[in-house]
Amino acid sequence: MDPAHATHEANAAATPSLPEVHRSVIVPPGAGFWRKLLAFSGPGFLVAVGYMDPGNWATDIAGGSRFAYQLISVLMISNLIAILVQALAARLGIAAQMDLAQACKARYSHRTSIILWVLCEIAIAACDLAEVIGSAIALNLLFHIPLLLGVCLTALDVLAILYLQHKGFRYLEAVVVTLIGVIGGCYLLELLLVRPDVVAIAKGFIPTPQILTNPEMLYIAIGILGATVMPHNLYLHSSLVQTRAIDRTHEGMKTAMRYNFLDSFLALNFAFLINAAILIMAAGTFFRAGYKQVAEIQEAYHTLTPLLGTHLAAILFAVALLCSGQNSTLTGTLAGQIVMEGFLNLRLVPWLRRLMTRLLAIIPAVIAVIFFGQAGTAKLLIFSQVILSLQLSFAVVPLVMFTNDRRMMGEFANPRWLKILAWITAGIIAILNAYLLVVTIRDWMH
Repeated sequence: MDPAHATHEANAAATPSLPEVHRSVIVPPGAGFWRKLLAFSGPGFLVAVGYMDPGNWATDIAGGSRFAYQLISVLMISNLIAILVQALAARLGIAAQMDLAQACKARYSHRTSIILWVLCEIAIAACDLAEVIGSAIALNLLFHIPLLLGVCLTALDVLAILYLQHKGFRYLEAVVVTLIGVIGGCYLLELLLVRPDVVAIAKGFIPTPQILTNPEMLYIAIGILGATVMPHNLYLHSSLVQTRAIDRTHEGMKTAMRYNFLDSFLALNFAFLINAAILIMAAGTFFRAGYKQVAEIQEAYHTLTPLLGTHLAAILFAVALLCSGQNSTLTGTLAGQIVMEGFLNLRLVPWLRRLMTRLLAIIPAVIAVIFFGQAGTAKLLIFSQVILSLQLSFAVVPLVMFTNDRRMMGEFANPRWLKILAWITAGIIAILNAYLLVVTIRDWMH
């Protein structure tokens, strides 16, 4: 490595990522498998939140209502891609002791870093937009709170994060895992009410050629793939793994990578089950009853009660949506902090930094609700996913490059087989998201 790069990297990593919680979670030395897994568990679940946020609900509902169980295979493939890229993000954080934003600042010119920062902030704002709208819709459905007021109420999560981080990072992780558990519980009860076709579900895991030959099915399939891997999750994961006080020896880092992989593997598979449950619920309710054009969250809520004969189904749906939206805003705000500090080395008092991050999402949502009302929320959710798909490759490609680089990763650089797999995955993501963008723009123009 040349001296200029070495100095630049040293400066980038001089201040640890999320300094207030860096190495704050103790990993008990000499602990057994289960105690170690418990100590390392948390970052993967915070990341998994982004894989079941309100932005994913529309594509899952549309896929299930139009094509029954056939797109479960697409969810499964999306999950495998997610597991790979999140494992790379965790490797970067552990081996290089930098989050993805710090690594970009260390390796790229100031101009390139600023461009990547702006793109990432736009992606986080778009992601937060979907989560804020999702939470506001849930509050409206459950408590009849006007959408505009609901959007403003979501800003209170800033206070929640400040309080929980002050108590300790494990408290924040515990709240997130609890909310994920509530979402899972709601959908388990939902599926018991729906009583889906188990044989058809099993067949849905087998990819069908129709996914490629049917333009409508292909569009929704790419929508599911395009909305699955969130750019901000790669920045988030590479930072969160550094909250563990690991032994910086070869064996210690190898152990950390192994347990962090297990953590994200379990969490992301749980997120896959949630997404599959949403799709199965839509297939077993709407498709079966002939409602094949249900795509909006509000429409799904209002249709569940008459189709299933109980208001409980709609309530469970809305409670799960509220938990999903609030969970996602918590992790999105953390990601905003990581990106701002990593790219700009900008240190602000926590409440101001988080309020700025939240306003970036709330202001567009307020404008949309004022001008377009409830009808505009579905279009806004779709628009946010398109923005995310545009930015994704600008996070995935640097991540693959950095984790392949022995200068940055040392002995933990990706082996040859993983390099090939990572570049193939990055290529698939880029092609699918580009196609989704072209098709979406074409549809809007017509």
